[in-house]
Amino acid sequence: MTFSYDLSPFIPFRDRAVCERVRAITREDIAKHPNRDLKIRVIEDPAQFYLEFALDIVGRLQASLEAGRTLVAIFPVGPMPQYEYAAKLINKLGISCKHLNSFNMDEYADQDGNTAPPDWPGSFQRAMLERFFGKIDPKLRPPRSQIHFPTTKALKSYAQRIEDLGGSDVCYGGIGWCGHIAFWEAHLGFEFGNDLEAYKKAGPRCVELHPMTIMQNALHSFGGDWSWVPPKANTIGPAQILRARDRSFWLDGYLGGGVSWQRFIARLVAHGPVNTLVPGSILQTAPGTYTIWGPVAGDVEIHMA
Repeated sequence: MTFSYDLSPFIPFRDRAVCERVRAITREDIAKHPNRDLKIRVIEDPAQFYLEFALDIVGRLQASLEAGRTLVAIFPVGPMPQYEYAAKLINKLGISCKHLNSFNMDEYADQDGNTAPPDWPGSFQRAMLERFFGKIDPKLRPPRSQIHFPTTKALKSYAQRIEDLGGSDVCYGGIGWCGHIAFWEAHLGFEFGNDLEAYKKAGPRCVELHPMTIMQNALHSFGGDWSWVPPKANTIGPAQILRARDRSFWLDGYLGGGVSWQRFIARLVAHGPVNTLVPGSILQTAPGTYTIWGPVAGDVEIHMA
């Protein structure tokens, strides 16, 4: 028996036929993509998933150090086991990170656009300084002046700071429930319509978070308390992601019990049309890797617990 209905009005991307097509992509077919430069892979074991993420970071640090050049990297926060793994490897191998210039993708902000202070428990600054850089041996970690965050003060010049260093070598990231990359939210696409080229050139700004982002972050960072999630955030734009010399995106949105909030959006981003209402879809237009934890790659099905 069929049951037809419209998508909820708060959802920006509304092409039901596309949604049905990508929903039907199986676990066996999710890594197949016409753009051979977008390398999709699935890693089943969670420890291996985060270790591979850490090795990607450490490998780039080591290669750039040996080449005698600066490494400019854009980092997300979200789940953070990879950073602790990376710090342990850096310390064990004695890899100096003095050549690293780190730029965080985003930071929470209040209703007036004031970014969260580093001592607030939910601050991305605090998370990175405590759980990545703070775990690196002091003699190996980069100077604090080379660890950048898109604070209210820094936002206006954030893109230029990256360009002044010759652009970023790599942009790491994940995919949000609404399809966001960094905190570049799905509803921002309405501003650009079908002008994809203008969209790709958009840079850092303070944005209002989409309802799906509020709920997603409440689930994985705020104990399910949506009242605790700030309403806005400062974020890099599509331009900083696409201008990076490489992109390394990691999808781990699994809640356990067979439930993953990321299964559908992982497919829509990678296999739907490139468009302004699904921000992550622009990853299809540039070389990069798209690594999915096994449970996230599972088939999209109705799950009645």
